[in-house]
Amino acid sequence: MYSVGAQNKGRIGSSFEDYLAEQGILEETRAVAVKRVLAWQLHQAMERRQMSKSSMARAMSTSRSQLDRILDPDNDHIRLDTLNAAAKVLGLSLRIELVG
Repeated sequence: MYSVGAQNKGRIGSSFEDYLAEQGILEETRAVAVKRVLAWQLHQAMERRQMSKSSMARAMSTSRSQLDRILDPDNDHIRLDTLNAAAKVLGLSLRIELVG
């Protein structure tokens, strides 16, 4: 087992974000991560409310295939108003913020 001694407590090398930035994929990676988290949160909320995909789609006035795209963690081409509508049906609110 490797133990970090007092002399090695600082950061070594660059961060993973630095690496992604150097590769030119930081923003894309962030977008994918955000969409995956949103899809997971929507799935969890549906399960808590025991809501099927069909009833969720009806409540959103959309198709089941559109809902499948919203819940697809790899599909990051979803409009904000669509995500907001899904959140509203589940009694949630969508919060987006910019951080510097």
